[in-house]
This record gives sequence, C-alpha cells and structure tokens, in this order.
Amino acid sequence: MSSSFRSRGAVAGLAVVLGTIAGSAGARDLRVCADPNNLPFSNRAGEGFENKIVDVVARDLGATVTYTWWAQRRGFLRNTLNAELCDLVPGLPVGTELTRPTTPLYRSAYAFVTKAGAPAISSFDDPRLRDLRIGVQMVGDNGYNAPPAHALSRRGIVANVRGYGLYGDYGKPHPPSEIVEAVAQGEIDVALVWGPLAGYFASRQVPPLRVTLVTPPFDGARLPMAFDIAMAVRRDDDEGAFAQEIGGALRRHRPEIDAILADYRLPRLDDPTSAKVQ
Repeated sequence: MSSSFRSRGAVAGLAVVLGTIAGSAGARDLRVCADPNNLPFSNRAGEGFENKIVDVVARDLGATVTYTWWAQRRGFLRNTLNAELCDLVPGLPVGTELTRPTTPLYRSAYAFVTKAGAPAISSFDDPRLRDLRIGVQMVGDNGYNAPPAHALSRRGIVANVRGYGLYGDYGKPHPPSEIVEAVAQGEIDVALVWGPLAGYFASRQVPPLRVTLVTPPFDGARLPMAFDIAMAVRRDDDEGAFAQEIGGALRRHRPEIDAILADYRLPRLDDPTSAKVQ
C-alpha cells in the first residue's frame, strides 16, 4: 500500500464479498486488486509484502489468487473494488470509506529518515528542523499534502521544505523511492516518509539510513501520524462474513505474517519487538 494518508480514503485500496467458486472442480478464486508497481507493497512479480500475505491467506482458504492490476491513484477503489473487479484489497487504512476492514495487519506511522551518523529526529518540535533541508511526501496530482507537511506548516517550517510525489515516477522500477534516495545522496538532510516505505527503502541504501517513527502519533488533536492498516472488502459484505473469514486466516498465521513484515523492515507501533529506530 501503497502509500499516503491525508484522509482515510487517500491511500486507496479495496475488497469485498465472498470469494467465488470457479469451475466444476470447485476451486476457490480469491480475487485481489493491487498495484503492479508499488514495492514494498505489491508488484506484478509478487515481490511485495502484501503479495506474500495474500499468498498466506489463499493457502489457508485453499484458494487460487487472481489479481486485477490497477495503479493506486485517485479512483482506484471506484474502478476496482467498487466496480466488483475484485473482492479483496490487501492494504488500506482502517476506516477507509466504502470498505469493511479485516483484522489489522499492522500499525505504523510516518517516519523521519536521516543518515545513520546524523542525530536522530523524532518530533516536529525539534528545533533543528528549521535549519535542515526537509523532503516531504505529497499525495499526488490532486495537490493535497501528506500529514507531515501540515505539521511542518503549522510551525512555520516552509521555506526549507521540498515536496516529493507520493507515487514517484511510475516509469521506474521503484517509484516511491526517490525521497529516501535523496537523503542517501545528500540532496536533503531529512525525509518524512510513510513508515513501510521508509523502512524498506532506507534499508536498501548503502550504507543503510536511520528510520525514526514520528512521535506522538497525533499532531495536535486532529492530525494523525499513525494508522492501522488492514485488508479490506466491500462495505456491503454479507454481515462481515468474508472479512471475518479473512481475519481468521490472518490470526491463524500471525507469526508468519509478522515475519514477512520484519523481512521488509516495516517499522511498527503494534509490535513491542519492533525497533523504532533502525
């Protein structure tokens, strides 16, 4: 999930109803909508952590996965889940409109990404932010900013901020990595990035970068920096039956799913063993 969260619906994702029974053999078809070029979340080659978790669920249900690929942009849910092209979206913020969430997969937050030798920053009130070159993710062409941009603006930290598209250059293999690579290359001093993106791409730099989750999880009373992420089905799911079935599979394989998330260096708030600084 890819991913930013100005609102619960900004990030995009979806899901719905009971899996269909395909063919006379009775093989179950688990229909999933995902982005074909959105690592670390998903890609067409099945290399994202959401792909891996979908495989775990499908194995538990005795189902075969069928993907509908669609870039996670504005209109993603409307054109996929709500158009009934699929029944499950592997990663959305809990509370996303027109969807019903499963058991949450993880809770993460925006993060500060810095070079390992630089002092760690974890708060928007750190006075050093007024003098550093800061990169911030933007939600996209609709012009909306991600929560960290609003937090900085509230403090008058604007002139030294550089915006980066959340989706990046979709023609490249890893579109959202640009903002993290800018830290590694010295173009900016600190980046504010959604946690799963930060953890994955920071760990792939040479040398690896430091990732520190933003604290506290709310900036002021109404601006969240942390989100619960779940699989999602359509809101009209039959009394939540399909969501409960998926949730049961997730609970039965919790250790395996936690190991997948750890492999992708995903920083978590819901796991006491997860390091907040990497």
